[in-house]
Amino acid sequence: MSPVAGDVRVDYRRRSRSAVGVGEFGDLAVESAQAIAHTGLLFEHPGSRDFDPRGQIAEHPDTPERIDAIDAALAVVDWLGWERRVAPMATRAELEAVHDADLVDMIEQLVAGGGGLIDADTHVDAAGYRAARHASGAACAMVRALMAGEARIAFAALRPSGHHAERSRAMGFCLFNNLAVAAQLAIDQLGVRRVFILDWDVHHGNGTAEIFRRRDDVLYASIHQANTYPHSGPLRDAGSGGGLGYTINLPVPAGSDGERWVSLLEHVVLPAATAFRPELVLISAGFDAHRADPLGGCQLESSDFARMARHVRDLAQHTHAPIGAVLEGGYDPQALAESVIATMRALGEDDAAESIAPDLIYTRQAASYVGHHWEL
Repeated sequence: MSPVAGDVRVDYRRRSRSAVGVGEFGDLAVESAQAIAHTGLLFEHPGSRDFDPRGQIAEHPDTPERIDAIDAALAVVDWLGWERRVAPMATRAELEAVHDADLVDMIEQLVAGGGGLIDADTHVDAAGYRAARHASGAACAMVRALMAGEARIAFAALRPSGHHAERSRAMGFCLFNNLAVAAQLAIDQLGVRRVFILDWDVHHGNGTAEIFRRRDDVLYASIHQANTYPHSGPLRDAGSGGGLGYTINLPVPAGSDGERWVSLLEHVVLPAATAFRPELVLISAGFDAHRADPLGGCQLESSDFARMARHVRDLAQHTHAPIGAVLEGGYDPQALAESVIATMRALGEDDAAESIAPDLIYTRQAASYVGHHWEL
């Protein structure tokens, strides 16, 4: 989600846009009258708008305008009929289920001193800390509602993101690993035995991968751009110890389009996930693989995220598991908003997922590695 200190710095202004107004989503208004087969739960919190790291890091891409754009676009389509809920704040116990207490203490001490930089790209202040606690709390509330049968699909549209945060380290715009916190809660408190996490952010979710890399109760799969931040997630890394085979890393080169991403999902990730038989499906829903994103280098369209969402929805229906998605990256406000709506809409549709032929190079190469652990 961000370059690290010492890397070639990313120009945060590249193809960036200002805050997006409702008028820019006129095409979505036409679709607002279309029926959605299944409605879900949408978790939000106003604190996501309060945190603005640009006070300390000029032109930082993780801005409140991201949430403004999502809300404006969702308002045009009447939130797709989904029930909106205000996200609670995660407790320290929930955070410490996957994070060291020393990390939480360090962040709280930094905030008590007026805030400051954790690394070159990650800033926290009182507003950011509250926003992060609500982002993790949203993910927790989401899995509680899903496992209670209150809905079959849900989306937590909050910031800051979480998938880069490791057990003892905040990094890459991320303070706490929202999805990992929620997955652990589902296992510890809700009786879930197997959780499948799909991460389609353009950047590898190093934090999630490391938190669960030695576990066989969480299958983590990531499709991400190679040779970019955080420079982790090679194809050969399949986890370790008792978790060997339960990490699937599928790096793709810059310039990859939706066909390649969908091929890897359909022909490599989903066969493994089906065999895993998850009781809960979670998506680290980053949208910075969109062609318009200023930080990513891939060429996906909003419709490609919908295509992937349909495949994941079909997996969940096959295994009778609910689906929850948590917002990660995505830094072009309009592309982000359109992709979020496309994803939510696809999760609620009954249309069958589109099957495509496997990519002859990257899908075959990936299958040769993943096939050591799963029958594809």
